[in-house]
Amino acid sequence: MPSQNGRTIVVTGTGGLGFHDALALARAGGDVIVAGRNPRKGSEAVARIRQSVKQASVSFEPVDLADLASIAAFGRRLRESRERIDILINNAAVMTPPQRQTTADGFELQFGTNYLGHFALSAHLLPLLRRGQDPRVVTLSSIAVRRNAAINFDDLQAEKTYQPMPVYAQSKLACLMFALELQRRSDEAGWGLKSIAAHPGISRTDLLHNAPGRYSAQGLLRSILWFLFQPAAQGALPTLFAATSLEVQGGRYYGPDRFSETRGHPSEAAIPAAALELDVARRLWDISENLANVDFVAAAATPLPTHPSGLGLVEEA
Repeated sequence: MPSQNGRTIVVTGTGGLGFHDALALARAGGDVIVAGRNPRKGSEAVARIRQSVKQASVSFEPVDLADLASIAAFGRRLRESRERIDILINNAAVMTPPQRQTTADGFELQFGTNYLGHFALSAHLLPLLRRGQDPRVVTLSSIAVRRNAAINFDDLQAEKTYQPMPVYAQSKLACLMFALELQRRSDEAGWGLKSIAAHPGISRTDLLHNAPGRYSAQGLLRSILWFLFQPAAQGALPTLFAATSLEVQGGRYYGPDRFSETRGHPSEAAIPAAALELDVARRLWDISENLANVDFVAAAATPLPTHPSGLGLVEEA
């Protein structure tokens, strides 16, 4: 991994893949902001990173990706305290709760957290990203999108029919489509971003324990057949490659290179045909801006507080 000295990095999620992303990036010298909804878990993650990397520049910032007001407040705090953001990793996720749940704003929980929360977060941080050095937005998708995933505009919030895995797959297909569409819009508008998608293959994280439950069929599979899941640190590699490699191009998708992209080392992943439907991507983008109450074009033009040096507001020690 290239040195990340002088780079400001936001990673959503305090455990699993997000923790290993933050640990590796702090080890490489980055100034890492771990963003999550649970302050206790956030503090624990920061402490664990500092135990491994004595001189780590790492901090926790609270944000609930299932609450648009929390996301907007997080964006305001960073715009007021940071000069720029160089890397945003849209990682945190909810996976297959057995019963339909909703976010604070009434959206289906998986769609609202995994996709719409990160869509809104990216918009709120766009002014800072535009000031970044080789700024990158890395958004996590999933191999679940390969199995007939689709954007169901007739029931986007799963109000008519809720099936946990198809709804999860839809949220992760939306994430992949967002990553690709953000690159197209950045190229057209001159925002200067590299927007990249990644997926971790099948990795040992707590997603299946946290949402379906440790004693659900999926949770028991995760516990009993743990050896089929690669370590979370290995699953984080495609994300880290997308975030830091000098070889990476915007608008690409990265995942593991072995056993049908379930494990291995970073390589270009196959983009499913559904993610390449431009009309669907544009329609989803327009709907998402309306649902999340954000406007990327307006956000790109948002002036930031200025420091006397003219370089932007610098956070005080």
